[in-house]
Amino acid sequence: MDNISLKAYAKVNLSLDILARRDDGYHELCMIMQSVGVYDKVNLTKLRQKDIKISSNIKNLCLPENNIVYKAAKLLYERFDIKEGLHINLYKYIPMGAGMAGGSTDAAAVLRGMNELYNLRLSKEELMKIGLEIGADVPFCICGGTMLAKGIGEELSELKAMPNAHLLLVKPYFSISTKEAYSLVDLSKLTDKDRPDTGKIISYIEEGNLKKIAENMKNVFELYIGKKYPLIEKIKQELIRQGALGAVMTGSGSVVFGVFEDLTLAKKCYETFKQGEFRAEIKEVYISEFIKGGL
Repeated sequence: MDNISLKAYAKVNLSLDILARRDDGYHELCMIMQSVGVYDKVNLTKLRQKDIKISSNIKNLCLPENNIVYKAAKLLYERFDIKEGLHINLYKYIPMGAGMAGGSTDAAAVLRGMNELYNLRLSKEELMKIGLEIGADVPFCICGGTMLAKGIGEELSELKAMPNAHLLLVKPYFSISTKEAYSLVDLSKLTDKDRPDTGKIISYIEEGNLKKIAENMKNVFELYIGKKYPLIEKIKQELIRQGALGAVMTGSGSVVFGVFEDLTLAKKCYETFKQGEFRAEIKEVYISEFIKGGL
């Protein structure tokens, strides 16, 4: 095998709670992570010369020192003394600075792809352990599906698959870096009312109760990011006004998504954001769905 093509699926958060700041600078989290049908295409091709080359449809994405995909490939090269080179071609669909783990899922795809391409015979658990060295979201992106994530996101527990639904994901004109998002958070001012009831959401997932899941989605980042970017709340309210069962910002932002039972309503809402009064404030809109595990 000289080449392999993979889909790198994005994620959303059905809930996200920040419990504490750790001594090492990371934060203790409790959240429900979910794979969705928006994906990047990752193509890996062996090269004769021992070198890692990256190309992409996005300009300024391929600087090796700052690229999580390059770091993933380099880590496997050094650890397993791979002699051949590798060309990584990324076709990006997942928006950047969106809270959808676009970089992490690309890195996870590179780990999975290199494992097959070079016959490394690493188990999923071994890949997840290596992935954690690259980024906190990479282990989830390796396995996908519906997961309860704790710690910095690496302590994963598989949950029952989400019921079928239609999603509308809305990316505002602005992006938010993880660093900026955490800089806005003041944990001392968080109350129980501000936090998601993750246990309750899990019970609704077990029941397959899509309406209750959607109604209880919550992300503590919204409390702070929403003050700086009021468009986040405007998008949420418009999604609900147009028939979403619930809406929430994912990750550290800036994408907001709504959960719909009715595809016709989701499509109508899509047109509102693409062509209506919001169009000047919105960069991208996607209709998607939940993806089960075993990526």
